[in-house]
Amino acid sequence: MSVIDKARAAIKGRKKRLVMPELEDPRIAEAARLLRDQDLAEVVPLDRSEPPRASHVEALLTKRGKLTEANAGRLLGRSLYRAAAMLAAGEVDAMLAGATSPTARVIEAAMMTVGLKPGISLPSSFFLMQLQDRSLIFADCAVNPQPTASELADIAIATANSAGPVLTEPPRIAFLSFSTHGSAHHPDAGKAAEASRLAQIRAPQLFIDGELQADAALDPDIAARKLRRESDVAGRANVLIFPDLDAGNIAYKLVQQLGLARAIGPVLQGFAKPVSDLSRGASVDDIASTAILLLAMT
Repeated sequence: MSVIDKARAAIKGRKKRLVMPELEDPRIAEAARLLRDQDLAEVVPLDRSEPPRASHVEALLTKRGKLTEANAGRLLGRSLYRAAAMLAAGEVDAMLAGATSPTARVIEAAMMTVGLKPGISLPSSFFLMQLQDRSLIFADCAVNPQPTASELADIAIATANSAGPVLTEPPRIAFLSFSTHGSAHHPDAGKAAEASRLAQIRAPQLFIDGELQADAALDPDIAARKLRRESDVAGRANVLIFPDLDAGNIAYKLVQQLGLARAIGPVLQGFAKPVSDLSRGASVDDIASTAILLLAMT
C-alpha cells in the first residue's frame, strides 16, 4: 500500500473538515469535489460577505495583542485570514491554501491565528517523494533559507511528527551533509552534526543520525563501509533533513525531474493545527493528494 493509499484509507468516512480558501480557482474546486465524492473530507465553505464571528476576531487578538478589533475585522475580510481563523477557532480540522497565494502569505495568516506548536521555534515544510521502490520525506524544501543548527533540530522534530502518521514505517531521520561522521571538517558539516546532537537531546525517542552523506543515509552497503559504529538510521533513512533551502529545493526538483519521483507538497508543519501550502503550479491530483496527506496528520 502506497503512502497516499494508506492516508486515504485512514481518513475515509471520518468526516474531517477542511477549509480551502481559494475555491474560486477551478483546480481547487475540482479537488474539493473529488474529496467530497470519495467521502474523504467535508469541505467547509468560506463566505467573506458575512461579518467576522467573535471567535475569529478573538483568534487574531489572542496572537496579536496590539491589533485592534477594527484591524482584525479588516484582515478577516481576506480569505486566507478568515480560513486560518476558522481553523484556530476549531471550526475546521485543517486548512489548505497556496494555489493562488504566495507561501509567505499562507504562513503569515497561520502565524497570526493558529501559531506554532509548543517547543517549535519556526514553521517549516516537507515534501513526500514517491519513488518506484520507496517513499521518502524531504525537509525543509520551501520555507527556511539558512536555518541554524537549533532551527534544523526543530525542523527535524516537526518533520518526524508529520511523518509518523504518514509513513508505513517509523521515521528514521538523517541530517545530510557532504561529510559523514567527521570525514570532512567544515563549519557547514559541523552545523549538521550539532543539529543532530540537539535533536537527539530534545527528542530522544526518535531515530536520528548525522551528519551523513546522502549515499550513507540511503544505501546500507555504503553505510557499512563509511560508518565505524552501529546506526539505527544510516542506510535506512526515510526522512532527509537538508542543511539549507538551496540543497533541499534543488534536491527535490532533481529527484522529481531525473528520478521520475512524484513530489507531493510542500506541506507546512510546526503549526499548532494542520496547515498546508500548495505549489501554484499544482494539478488537481496534486491538490487532492496534499489534502489527503494533511488530513491524515490530524
